[in-house]
Amino acid sequence: MSTPFPRWRLDDAAPLETLAAQGFVKLSPARLAAATGVDAAALAALARHWEGLPPDPHLRDGGRYRRRRHASLLMDETGQRILRRVERPHWQPTDYNALHGGFERWFAPFTEALLAEPALPALLAGLGRLCAGMAGRVPRFVEAHAFRIDTTDGIGRPTPEGAHRDGVDFVAVLLLARHGVRGGETRVFEAEGPAGLRFTMAEPGTTLLLDDARVVHETTPLQPEAGHGHRDTLVITWRFEGFLDPPDGPRPGQGAASDIQHER
Repeated sequence: MSTPFPRWRLDDAAPLETLAAQGFVKLSPARLAAATGVDAAALAALARHWEGLPPDPHLRDGGRYRRRRHASLLMDETGQRILRRVERPHWQPTDYNALHGGFERWFAPFTEALLAEPALPALLAGLGRLCAGMAGRVPRFVEAHAFRIDTTDGIGRPTPEGAHRDGVDFVAVLLLARHGVRGGETRVFEAEGPAGLRFTMAEPGTTLLLDDARVVHETTPLQPEAGHGHRDTLVITWRFEGFLDPPDGPRPGQGAASDIQHER
């Protein structure tokens, strides 16, 4: 179900033009496959790695509903190949994340097996091409987040910070799985204006690609249909001018890089 404002649309027949025109585009699984070469089978292989994600140790609302892994990745000059993984924390200023901003958050890293999945670099490259096509230059600094939001304690909150921007240049939210939950409505609003749109991502492969400067986004809480359920997403962010770090930079010894050895 979706409720669009008149001048915004969900049609993804021309994703680059839609992204440029309104600051976001919702891609169907078929359109994602056309843009990245990642089909349902490749997504299913990627989604296996969401089983056993470790708990998020930094939730300030006392919840136990979020599990995650994180990776910072430097792409080559074309944006089509991962050069290396950078060992660093995730950081956001409080201007963008009032609940969890202002401090360094170290999460469990992506495993080597997850990094070796062919779907991952293909998604980074294909979605990165759309970002570069709109901006006219290549965003090389990528953060990837594997999220599982579950309803074991009754309610799961995909965005406990509320409607927000991420402090990056582009954001992609890709649905991998949704089991036994109600809610989880995606909402997108103009950063400077009244327009907005809401819809529910239900089919694996559905993807929301955002121009972070122009729109804010959130996902409403999840409720269990029976017992408990979960919603799995891959969130990818791109920046042009380096990773998002504290004003004084990462602490010494925490910015070491490790080469990605897998063939891309």
